[in-house]
Amino acid sequence: MNATHRMPLVPVLTALHRARRPDDVVITSMGAAREWMALGAGPLDLPLVPSSMGTAPAIALGLALAQPQRRVIVVNGDGAMLMNLGSLVSITAAAPPNLVLILEDNGVYEVTGAQPTPGSPSARGDGFNVDFEAMARASGFREIFHYQDLDAWTRDIDRVLNTRGPVFVLLDVSPVPGAVGPRSPGPAPARARELMRHLATPPAR
Repeated sequence: MNATHRMPLVPVLTALHRARRPDDVVITSMGAAREWMALGAGPLDLPLVPSSMGTAPAIALGLALAQPQRRVIVVNGDGAMLMNLGSLVSITAAAPPNLVLILEDNGVYEVTGAQPTPGSPSARGDGFNVDFEAMARASGFREIFHYQDLDAWTRDIDRVLNTRGPVFVLLDVSPVPGAVGPRSPGPAPARARELMRHLATPPAR
């Protein structure tokens, strides 16, 4: 069985929240969206709540291609990633240099009751984690980072985010005990219009 060291989710996202640039687009889903909104989502942030699981990387790809002057960061969960593995290949085929895909692997469908995902050891007969890093490499990612230590992630985050993309980042995180589903920040059409309004303004350089 794989021995995996896991980082607490909130400090992991806090480090990202501090490192993101004001003109970055940050897309979050599921548990990451819940914690990101608690940290303070900005006008260029898109918390996918409510959402169809698995859509975040595809939305990020579209935004990265449409907004090449901006860095697009997407924070996805392992359960959601398993629902749309094909997006990994689509991302590397289009190869947007401004896209960073962060995958937070906690081994469970956290917001629906912490059921183990089919990629986690407890749900698999072989007792091993599915290797998302190998999946990313096989899908064509050339820039891949993997962190299990919070100090290392905090130390390296600026270098990781500034690497020419597409970038794949795997973060081993712990489930949040007693976590509940994220609350919607408002009607989806209104949030989309607000995001589009801000995207229409070129980023300051």
